[in-house]
Amino acid sequence: MIKYTLVCEAKHGFEGWFRNSDDFESQRGRKLVACPVCGSVNVEKGLMAPAVSTSRKKEARLPVRDAESVSAASEATKPVKSVAAAPADTALQPSALLPGDVRQKEVLEALRQVRTQIIENSENVGAKFASEARKMHYGEAEERSIYGQTTPKDAAELLDEGISVLPLPELPEDKN
Repeated sequence: MIKYTLVCEAKHGFEGWFRNSDDFESQRGRKLVACPVCGSVNVEKGLMAPAVSTSRKKEARLPVRDAESVSAASEATKPVKSVAAAPADTALQPSALLPGDVRQKEVLEALRQVRTQIIENSENVGAKFASEARKMHYGEAEERSIYGQTTPKDAAELLDEGISVLPLPELPEDKN
């Protein structure tokens, strides 16, 4: 499989996976490749950098960090039960190789504002997030807006128990 960076006529950047170059050209010719933002079928390959895996890169990889989660008691920051998060290397991150997209920047700025509002209006309970969320849910602690860290497994268990949790948006600057 080949992952291509694609750009529509409106300069929206996105990715597509194809069996090979001929498969991409065939699908594009039949107008099966469309921009997910505007629906345009006038799509071209964008600039791409090869992904080369070296032993140094493998050694430098950090283990997956615990997900930051938030549970809220107030209506202003009340989370939903589940959220589909975009992979870190997709449309929410600005690309150094493609021209910036205004909508992409607006979405990123909105995520920054949401994250800031949640953090400013919530208590950081750190690694005790799962236990604090349970205490509030079962009436053992005062309901309040909290955020902190938990494992994906604990977050799934909280959801199974009917406890609302929401991952805080991860922003490009969080990775620096």
